[in-house]
Amino acid sequence: MQNQEVSILQKIQSKIYFIRGHRVMLDSDLAELYQVPVKRLNEQVRRNIERFPTDFMFQLTEIESESLRSQFATLETGRGKYSKYQFLAFTQEGIAMLSSVLRSETAVLVNVEIMRAFVKMKNSESENRAVWQKFDDLEKKYDANFGGVFEAIRQIIESELPNQHRKIKPLSE
Repeated sequence: MQNQEVSILQKIQSKIYFIRGHRVMLDSDLAELYQVPVKRLNEQVRRNIERFPTDFMFQLTEIESESLRSQFATLETGRGKYSKYQFLAFTQEGIAMLSSVLRSETAVLVNVEIMRAFVKMKNSESENRAVWQKFDDLEKKYDANFGGVFEAIRQIIESELPNQHRKIKPLSE
């Protein structure tokens, strides 16, 4: 059972992006997790738009949407293959609000797991910051002769850390 919980948590974490300085999940990924069509999810959001201020949900720009599609190969050419709309991005607060507008047992259960994923990511980032601060303090204590050693250690650690969340990149990169 615990392996299944880890698997669900990892699946959710892989769908969390860092956009405009916020950890968000996209409407299409949420719809998949909630087991509803994207159209229904967005319909319920629009019917209850007063529950989704801009710090809960925002629509990606055309450039941001295209960047996501190209980075993650979600858009194939051809009529009717995929929706061509701009994604809606939901912050943690917006995701919490979704369960109240979708009103299904699945939405509530999925939301619990999503909240756990967000909390775990925040805790992990906090722990990482503390470790890096200790590492930086240690580096400052020793003279420049050890600079190369510290840099090598830093590179090894960074290469082995899992990507906490994916950032979207502009198309020009």
